[in-house]
Amino acid sequence: MRYIDHQPCGNADVMKLAEMPAPEPRDGEVLIEVRYAGVNRPDVAQRAGSYPPPPGASPVLGLEVAGRIAKLGPGVTGWHVGDEVCALTPGGGYAEFCVAPASHCLPVPEGLSLLEAASLPENFFTVWTNVFDRARLKAGERILIHGGSSGIGLTAIQLAKAFGAEVYTTVGNAEKAAYCRDAGADTVFNYREEDWAAELAKATGKQGVNVVLDMVGGDYVMKNLRSLAVDGRLVNIAFLNGSKVPDFDASVIMVRRLVMTGSTLRPRSVEDKAAIARSLRENVWPLFASGRLKPHVNRTFPLGEVVAAHQLMESSAHIGKIMLEV
Repeated sequence: MRYIDHQPCGNADVMKLAEMPAPEPRDGEVLIEVRYAGVNRPDVAQRAGSYPPPPGASPVLGLEVAGRIAKLGPGVTGWHVGDEVCALTPGGGYAEFCVAPASHCLPVPEGLSLLEAASLPENFFTVWTNVFDRARLKAGERILIHGGSSGIGLTAIQLAKAFGAEVYTTVGNAEKAAYCRDAGADTVFNYREEDWAAELAKATGKQGVNVVLDMVGGDYVMKNLRSLAVDGRLVNIAFLNGSKVPDFDASVIMVRRLVMTGSTLRPRSVEDKAAIARSLRENVWPLFASGRLKPHVNRTFPLGEVVAAHQLMESSAHIGKIMLEV
């Protein structure tokens, strides 16, 4: 099969098309003939050499795919050869064939194309487990979502609105602000033009928000904590500005009874991710058929143009998902 080789790790231009034997599904796995794969920031970090795959995972880039099941591994039930699925993968998505645990596969939502379905797993698994499982967002609460125009951000905006929350978000320009409003955000702050923390305090009457979803870190951490209401929850899913927090003051956590938490998705157990998949299938997948959720695909590149896809991701100029057509 063709796949994307990224060795030795480095800048985007280290990636190139190469050939290797197609993988074989093990117990509980399926082999997927990949039509589309999503491009995500963990892929960029792995390519650069700062995010190695967990033990046992494919060294090939790619954490989400959609395509047709080509082969069933031993013990797989509930799926058949020929079924069209999207899947969260432990790696290996930038290739013509990819293996994934059968329990991490989901049907293509009603009304969606394979391209659209491939854009869902990484973001929806991540947002669902962090915002709804860990942060316990409830109807009527307020949530602040940083990076609202990213794949994660747009997913979080839509899910939070679908489940009855009031949504605030931050973006870097007017075009992204308009897009987030169209996606359902109630209030959008341009962090390049205004102090989002001060504006959030004004917008909420100094009450703050109940949940913050952050992938920035750095000096945002204390701003996030001070922006939370009593019993608020801060969830960090990445630290694009670094995990070191300047002038950290833990007293605000104690005084306001705050929870500060976070998680990574890829190293979690097969069972953990299977539980998230079941919850998504029951609670979220029906919302696509009803039109309450929709994918946001920004641009699709042929597999051979993966360098340009990663360069676009690193520029942060995109809105929504970047995809590869295999």
